[in-house]
Amino acid sequence: MSNYLPHSNQPERELKPAASAPLSMVYLDPLESKGSVQSEPHGLLEYLQLLRGHRVLLAVMLALGTGAGCLVSWLQVPVYEARSYLEFQSVGGGDSAGLMGPKEGGGFGPENFLQTQVRVLQSRSLRKRVQDKFAAEAGADDAPASRWAGWRKIFGMSAPAPAKRHARSAEVTAHIIDNSRIVEIICESSDARYSAAFANAMAHEYIEYSLESIWESSSRTSQWMNKQLEHLKTNLEQSENRLQEYGRQTGLVYTGAEQSIEEDTLKQLQQEYSSAKADRIAKQSLSEIAAASQADAIPQMVDNGHLNEYSRKMADLKQELAELLSLYTPSHYKVVKVQAQITALEGTLTGERKTIRKRISNDYDAAQRREQLLAHEYQKQMETLLQTDHKSVYYDVLKHEVATDRTIYDQLLAKTKQVEVGAAVQASDIRLLDAAEVPAHPTKPNLPRNASFGFLFGLVGAFGLVMGREFIDRSVRGPGESPLHLQVPELGVIPSQRFFPQPGDRRRPGEGGEGGAFELSTWQDHPSLLAESFRSALASIMVAGQGATLPGVIMITSAGKGEGKSSIVSNLGIALAEINLRVLLIDADMRKPHLHDIFNVSNSWGLSDLLRERSALENCPLEALSRKTDIEGLSLLPSGPGTLSIANLLYSRRLSDLLKRLRAEFDIIVIDTPPMLYISDARVLGRLADGAILVIRASKTTRDAARAAKQRLVDDGIPVLGTILNEWDFRAKSRYGYYTNYTY
Repeated sequence: MSNYLPHSNQPERELKPAASAPLSMVYLDPLESKGSVQSEPHGLLEYLQLLRGHRVLLAVMLALGTGAGCLVSWLQVPVYEARSYLEFQSVGGGDSAGLMGPKEGGGFGPENFLQTQVRVLQSRSLRKRVQDKFAAEAGADDAPASRWAGWRKIFGMSAPAPAKRHARSAEVTAHIIDNSRIVEIICESSDARYSAAFANAMAHEYIEYSLESIWESSSRTSQWMNKQLEHLKTNLEQSENRLQEYGRQTGLVYTGAEQSIEEDTLKQLQQEYSSAKADRIAKQSLSEIAAASQADAIPQMVDNGHLNEYSRKMADLKQELAELLSLYTPSHYKVVKVQAQITALEGTLTGERKTIRKRISNDYDAAQRREQLLAHEYQKQMETLLQTDHKSVYYDVLKHEVATDRTIYDQLLAKTKQVEVGAAVQASDIRLLDAAEVPAHPTKPNLPRNASFGFLFGLVGAFGLVMGREFIDRSVRGPGESPLHLQVPELGVIPSQRFFPQPGDRRRPGEGGEGGAFELSTWQDHPSLLAESFRSALASIMVAGQGATLPGVIMITSAGKGEGKSSIVSNLGIALAEINLRVLLIDADMRKPHLHDIFNVSNSWGLSDLLRERSALENCPLEALSRKTDIEGLSLLPSGPGTLSIANLLYSRRLSDLLKRLRAEFDIIVIDTPPMLYISDARVLGRLADGAILVIRASKTTRDAARAAKQRLVDDGIPVLGTILNEWDFRAKSRYGYYTNYTY
């Protein structure tokens, strides 16, 4: 059992925390840490805080920008601006002579007209006309005074040679005033009088140029139209002569404006032929009915008066014969007489019927013959008309040509008279509404505007530099960033120790004299912000567990080295001991142990020795498994002497047995492990722990490294309780949080 006894020659000392005093503290607003963190949009306040954190850079950039704006204004030559206004009393898209009239839709309308006049006002030719008029009047003494004239007078310097005439120049622009027919002419020059004179000269010259253009256009149009009239008159005479000559040669005679004699004859024959054909069809029908029907069914026989009379007489004779036969014999002379009358009457009826049938047949033959003759004559006349039409085609062409030439000639003659009259009375519809006045003050340079632009550019440049630095720097710099990027709760934020006053008595356990120990701030500086930040982290760890119950074994690790794991472990252990828990700290970093130095405990025996031993752990006394520190309730298991077979020790079954025994002896166990991105010890120990806490050092640990460490823990099935941000510079004004000062 002697192998399990700790080797320590240091005397035990009773340690007390340093006395508290009123201090100027920094209060950290609590951060809500949830398992599911969502990104919120950055507000204006956050960007203002970023700029405030770089206020020196901001001030320098604003000063440079404003100074540059003022310097540009000072170096610029003063520019005077004069304005004159032209009113267009009527605008349109037609030509100068009014031949075509205004065009609608996509044509040349009033808006296009005004835009065209603006381009004319800005043309080189019009400006050259004005400059030529000023050329004879301008002299060397008219040149504007330069900016350096006042300085030359102060220092007694001689004036330079007189400026040449071409040194005077003017920039002319024009634009349409909205929803009006007024065009504004703006002239800018370094000479105030010259700018006003040039603006007025441009307006007058444009009005004169407009009148000249109208007169020249009307003259050219009139000349061209007169030439066209002569040409059209000659063409009209020639067309009429050709029409008359062709009519005489072909013998074409027209009764009206459109039809010839042949056409009238053909039309009459067509009407007669149609009538004869209808008559023949009607008589053919009667003939066929008469030939195929009984006499009593023929309408001509039924409606014949003679036949009807003969029929009545026949009926009377037959009645009389019947009466006589009832009295006499057939040979009686009365009977014979009546019989003879009946026979004679029947012969008459038969003859009449034959006559009617013959008449019907003859009428049909006559109608058929008449139809044949008319058809022959119609065909003959059609052939004649076809021959005439062949001749009249060219006649119609000549006739249409004559009509077209006459119409064009009449229209052009009327337009020519209109142009001649319009050119005689033409006047400009443009007037000078307001003449330009000599400006009293220059418009350029505008010192307030240039300074404002410089100030704005400086602000934008400073903001760009700050934001560029923010986005280029991939490190985690402030509270709220780790939950955003890792999607795990942020358990606590530990401010940097260099921003807090150091109390006089800063002693390590078991030592005397003056010194400093940030790792023991929770014990030595009980009322400080550092101590409270660790206690706040402890509260978050309790919430991260099951209700208010702490996990039994907590592993503390980090992505890289130098991120303050040992300081976090020691202060969390002290905070846990303050709430009357039995706490064991295990220094599992057997390559670079540090906890034994913090608590002034010998490292000659520790974790590596326990893992190498073969004795059963159930029977080991507690003094052989850990060493008590001078802080009540807090024990430490150092790492022990270094060894080359660390991996074999950690993978052994004895490690899980050791933790099982220690769980029974202590309320909570906190394990300090090496950086997990470099060494696999933390991943092995994490499988035996109830949860892991990832330590992130502000402005040092990158987001990529933190994400990689967290992802390895998740892939290994190790519960990640959250992160602790260490060494936070609260003066940096992180975009994710802010602080306020108060004293207690």
